[in-house]
This record gives sequence, C-alpha cells and structure tokens, in this order.
Amino acid sequence: MSPPSFLRPARAVTPMAFVRAIVQGYERYGMDPAEALKAAQITPRELARPGARVTAAQFEVLSGHAMQELDDETLGWFSRRLPWGTYGLLCRASLSSPDLGVAIKRWCRHHRLLTEDIGLSLEVAGGVATLRIAENVPLDDAFREFCLVTTLRFVHGYMCWAIDSRISLRHASFPFAAPPHSDAYPLMFTPDVRFDAPQAGISFDERYLALPLQRDERALRTMLRRALPLTILQYRRDRLLGQRVRELLRSRASEATTAEALAGLLNVSSRTLHRQLHEEGTSLQVLKNEVRHEMAVDLLRRTTRPVKQVALAVGFRNEKSFSRAFLQWTGHAPRDFRQQGL
Repeated sequence: MSPPSFLRPARAVTPMAFVRAIVQGYERYGMDPAEALKAAQITPRELARPGARVTAAQFEVLSGHAMQELDDETLGWFSRRLPWGTYGLLCRASLSSPDLGVAIKRWCRHHRLLTEDIGLSLEVAGGVATLRIAENVPLDDAFREFCLVTTLRFVHGYMCWAIDSRISLRHASFPFAAPPHSDAYPLMFTPDVRFDAPQAGISFDERYLALPLQRDERALRTMLRRALPLTILQYRRDRLLGQRVRELLRSRASEATTAEALAGLLNVSSRTLHRQLHEEGTSLQVLKNEVRHEMAVDLLRRTTRPVKQVALAVGFRNEKSFSRAFLQWTGHAPRDFRQQGL
C-alpha cells in the first residue's frame, strides 16, 4: 500500500507506544496483528525498540487496518466495541448544526449513547472553551494514554474540518505524568501541554464556537473515506487569525514588535502567519496600521498627552512619521484632529 505523498512527513514522529497500544487491542480480542503491522511496514524489531517512531502514513495504514479487522474503531479501549462506521455516525449527527458550539454539544451527547466509559463535555468561561474527558470507569493502563490522546485529536480534527478552519489550541491537559515520548505532544496539540492534570482536555478561543459549519453531506462522504488524517494533519487556515493578531497588537504591543515575535505568540511560523493573513485578504502591515489608527484616535480624544508621546505609544519611532501616517488615515494632522474634536 502506498499512502498519498502529502501524508509522508519529513521524519517519523508518532510514538511507537501508540502502535503497541493497537497491538494490545489485537491481544484483547485474541487476534494476530501481523497483517496490520505488515501493511504498515512496521517490523517486530522496530515494535520492540524503545523510543522508536513511525510516520503519519504508517500509523494511518495501521489504524485503518486494525479498526476494520477488529471491527472496533476504539481498538479495545472500552468495555464494548464500537463497530466500524460508528464515528461516521457521530460526524453525521453533528453536521446539521448551525454553528460549531452546537455541533460539539451534539457530539458530546451522542458519544454518551455509544459508551459510558468516558464522558465528553464542553465548558465555556472567560472567553475560553474547553472540551473535557471524564473517565467514568478506570481505563486499562495499556489503552489509557492512547484513548485520551486519540479521542481529543479526532474531535479537534473534526471541529477544524467542520468549520474549514484551523482551531488554534490555548493548551492541552492530560491526567498522567509526562511519558518518555512527551516531545511528540506539542506536535499533536500545542506547545502548552500540561501533564498530571485533573482531566484530559483541550482549550481554545470561545469565538470559534460561533463559526458556522462549512460542510455538507457530500463533503462528509468524501471525508469519511479517509477520516483518519483528521487526527494527523493540521489545517493551514485559521478563520480567526486576523482578529487574534489585532488583539495581540493591542494587548501585548511591547512583545509583538516583529512578525517573528508575533508568530511565536500565536504558535505558528512567521511564514505561516504571512501566508494565512494573505489568504484572508489582509497583511500584517495592514493590521498594524488599523490597530495604530484606533489606538492613536483613542489617545488623542481621551488624553492630553503630547503628540510625540502618542506617537511612541502606538509604535512609531518619532512624531514626524506618526503625523504623516495619521494624515493619510484621517485626512487631518494629529493636532488639528484633537483641537477640532474630531
């Protein structure tokens, strides 16, 4: 089997521990994983090697083969199997939702109908949405990490697919100690990963919940033919990126002084930042100008600070360059704008 080239990463990053968890699933059902491992080109020697990794393509092949052969999309995690096609039903049940928030709530509610071993819930507080997993029964140690990681990755992937937008995570939490392969977690979730937490969960900006779903039944059928990449590939475009950039330019102006610094605050590369803003029809310079304009107008109206201080406060090096830019924005010099009460 030759996976598509876009699933071949430059290096193998998926922990072999997850492969061994799938092998444990075969053992639970008294079945031989040899054919699945062969299809994924994973040798017994590699399987036993501490610290070994596999590529995303290998893991997709292995997972798909195992789910169908075992007829269990959860690969032995739960007290009852969830037959092949179960998660497709969850996707379909959420697809008619008016927005992402409703879709996630439906997903959580319908997941409870499939198994009571874990429970999913959505909480919103302080502008942050958090999807949590409650472990209602003790999960087998052989499956626990893989179960919690995969559940969160699949729901996150479906969320991104449903609204056709990358959903940048604030942080991810897990109720176990950092495993030997913890370096893989930032690649799977976000650089801010918290171990030894009370529950597993992922947190993100609440505003994503209001975004409408962008997919229909036809798109769903196409996606379900190869749904596993949802847990592997990250979406390129973030529909809230422009808004998030504006907020950082306002609230953390002293840190967001360059594209590289701003990209670091957003957990993306500067190249990705520029590309995604271009796809939104804007640029970092345009956003900087918008924020500087808003801040300058506010300071000129609310305060009596000298124009030179206003210029420095909104990110200009000197009064002359600020005055020139302000004239372009408003058609007025800063002093005239203030004196005329515009």
